Amino acid sequence: MLIRKPVADVFQAFVHPAITTQFWFTRSSGPLTPGANVTWEWEMYGLSVPVTVKALEQNKRILIEWSGGGSTTTVEWRFQSRFDGTFVKVTNGGFRGDAAEILSEVRNATEAFALVLAGLKALLEHDVRLNLVRDRYPDGLDIAGALA
Repeated sequence: MLIRKPVADVFQAFVHPAITTQFWFTRSSGPLTPGANVTWEWEMYGLSVPVTVKALEQNKRILIEWSGGGSTTTVEWRFQSRFDGTFVKVTNGGFRGDAAEILSEVRNATEAFALVLAGLKALLEHDVRLNLVRDRYPDGLDIAGALA
């Protein structure tokens, strides 16, 4: 997703909970720093997830490991500075289970990260809070493992 803001602004939106809580989770135990162990919470769903920062390269890359839905996966964000903003690429991997379970997890993660990036784009480019993650399941979580 292209976000029409400088790479430093986009990167900081994922590192600092004061910004991230405006478009993704509702609470964090701290900022992302190299080696940090934090907890992200989605209070509207009664969900919290432990997060370990595996790598953090300023304005270039964030790699985390998190647990949710019974399995541990990795998520990597890559930030590419462009003349018209910042291109953000998200890769979520390490899913386990049979083919149907993996396919379901990949589908859920793809949908969820698309919402996260769209929410970030609206926030940074237009100062609009779309509440996409908050409103994804208005009656509460209806599928196991949905955490993004």
